[in-house]
Amino acid sequence: MRHKGYLYLTAIFIVMAFVIGIGHGEEPRWFKGNTHTHSLWSDGNDFPEMIASFYKREGYHFLVLSDHNVLSRGEKWMSVRDVEKRRRTLGHSTLKKYLAAFGETWVQLRGEGAAQQVRLRTLEELRPKFDEPGKFLFIEGEEITNSFRGLPVHTNAMNLGEIIKPEKGASLRETMRSCLLAAKAQEERLGRLILAHLNHPNFGWGITAEDLAHVIEEQFFEVYNGHPGVRHLGDAKHPGVEKMWDIANTIRLSSLGADPLYGIASDDSHHYHGGDVKPGRGWIMVRAASLSADDIVQAMRKGDFYSSSGISLEQLDRDQDKGTLKFRIKGEAGEKYTTRIIGTRRDQHTNPEKVGEVLASFTGTSVSYSLKENELYFRAEITSDKAHPLPSFAGQKKEAWIQPIWAKPAKKE
Repeated sequence: MRHKGYLYLTAIFIVMAFVIGIGHGEEPRWFKGNTHTHSLWSDGNDFPEMIASFYKREGYHFLVLSDHNVLSRGEKWMSVRDVEKRRRTLGHSTLKKYLAAFGETWVQLRGEGAAQQVRLRTLEELRPKFDEPGKFLFIEGEEITNSFRGLPVHTNAMNLGEIIKPEKGASLRETMRSCLLAAKAQEERLGRLILAHLNHPNFGWGITAEDLAHVIEEQFFEVYNGHPGVRHLGDAKHPGVEKMWDIANTIRLSSLGADPLYGIASDDSHHYHGGDVKPGRGWIMVRAASLSADDIVQAMRKGDFYSSSGISLEQLDRDQDKGTLKFRIKGEAGEKYTTRIIGTRRDQHTNPEKVGEVLASFTGTSVSYSLKENELYFRAEITSDKAHPLPSFAGQKKEAWIQPIWAKPAKKE
């Protein structure tokens, strides 16, 4: 009887420990990731394994392979000659580097001489080599590459279960919307969280700030893209991408009753042997419950992430309900930091000169700010006085962008 009583008490303690464990899970962690990456599956110039090795070695926790209108699935062979043609610099060939890194037992070749081909490994084949719980995760994605009357409309979708084929709408905005609705339909049908974000709006001058505002299904866009050809700064006739963010969010909050956009930084990397479109220029830091695709997407939907092109934070307390922001920069030796609080005041939302104005400015590594009664929203932009080590445009400094906090409309009785 005494033995049975001991077993009974032991069972109770195990159950209690399990229940307590559920109620007191691990604290959310910060995970570094890139949501925009190209490989030989479309117009990149290296094998996915080589690309993943770079990102994992550089401390990234998740990576989205987002090739144009294709998922890394099925059997695909590529001419070795075509692979080598994509290389932008002299030195060891792409294939030789691949063989040196992964060996002849992994690299699959067929044919000889000019007819030689190499097989591109699928994402499911790559996962066992790279995925590690809590350390690194591939998230399946696609750059849905679309257009309307020659104007590019590119949308990245991550955590896909199936490919999304681009569909043109009756207008540019309907074309933008079609990708988002397709991602939403797949999410509901497959029961998985999918995040879609608009890419490089100034690429080809395809999308205006007003378009970004009025396609209210759009929740995310690239506030920074590391490709040097995406016209980040705009020109005399077109606002820069950061200004577009402010114009779109002002329209949404003042006129459309819609939530503002969140801004993502990404690489849009294509070149891994030198060249202009390099990896490691921009990323996001996501505070999530775990390193799972669903948790990453869920955290991003809450705005629990910041974007960076070189600046890291030690602390970030962003409270949308209270309208408060407090953060501390992880300072680097010899660097100085300026934080601009940027937003639009309620009584100035129709004044183009006052849309996205500087509401406050701080120097140093600690910043605190609260939403004021006359402000529609504010966001924080942090700039270092040091040049970006891999600049995508002239004069680029290291930066970070914290998601907006905005005034919710009062609930009607």
